Amino acid sequence: METSLVMTGGTRGIGAAAVGELLRRDPGLRMVLLARGDARPGDRTTVVPVDLADRTSTRTAVATVRAMLADGTLPPLRGIVGNAGVSLADAIHATPDGLETTFAVNVVANHVLIAGLAPALPGPGRVVITVSDTHFGDFKHTFGTIPAPRWAEPAVLARPGAFPRPATATAGRTAYSTSKLAAIYLVHEWARRLPPGVDVVAHNPGLVPGTGLAREAGPVARLLMGVLSPPMTLTPLADSVTAAGRKLADVVLGATAAPTGSYVDRTAPALSSGESYDPERERALWEYLERIR
Repeated sequence: METSLVMTGGTRGIGAAAVGELLRRDPGLRMVLLARGDARPGDRTTVVPVDLADRTSTRTAVATVRAMLADGTLPPLRGIVGNAGVSLADAIHATPDGLETTFAVNVVANHVLIAGLAPALPGPGRVVITVSDTHFGDFKHTFGTIPAPRWAEPAVLARPGAFPRPATATAGRTAYSTSKLAAIYLVHEWARRLPPGVDVVAHNPGLVPGTGLAREAGPVARLLMGVLSPPMTLTPLADSVTAAGRKLADVVLGATAAPTGSYVDRTAPALSSGESYDPERERALWEYLERIR
């Protein structure tokens, strides 16, 4: 049976490696890549243009996919993968509609995507959101390179300048770790709300040099990722892009078993940080995202 899988962040890095693996392992799969205009379609790949930093663009892309599913241009939907993410050199970048860019791409866009496409996703199905172990905020997980999350009311986090010294790289990295904590909250809340048979999980790929994530994160972060991290792929501490893409594909296809609401650390469900289990924060984030989507 032919099916469709919608994915953001599928044109480079871990996402591109996962797309190749998914297409190889499932001959009936049609990949629907929500990507910027320079992406190119293939025999089994459909590209829908989107700017995930712009809510209007994301809504339009979702509407386009819904229409293609409805008229039979695309086969039935089997899953959604929110793999796109950004890490910036400060916390003052703003989107066209005034949101802080890291929060907009890493959190808001995922909510708009799931809210728009979940009604078209019959069970069984799986939603996967890429998160990060930087949300722990400790030396074990970040080697001291990423500050711990600084939670605040979602409406505050969504504004540029939410963190101390917002024009610095430290604020940019804090925005990143905080956005990944928020993404786990989002997964927990969606797990309560999606119908039976449609699972949602958070996937942490771990340290993966060469993904391009740090390309806008400032010279120090680029140095660390470009020079110091690659040798770590020879150890259990890091994965190559190819290996990480294979592990993401395992989660998407269900080869990695994980109940809804799980945090999957590379290849198996695990506990996320103690801070990441907070129903009040989860509900507050949901209510804010519903107001603005």
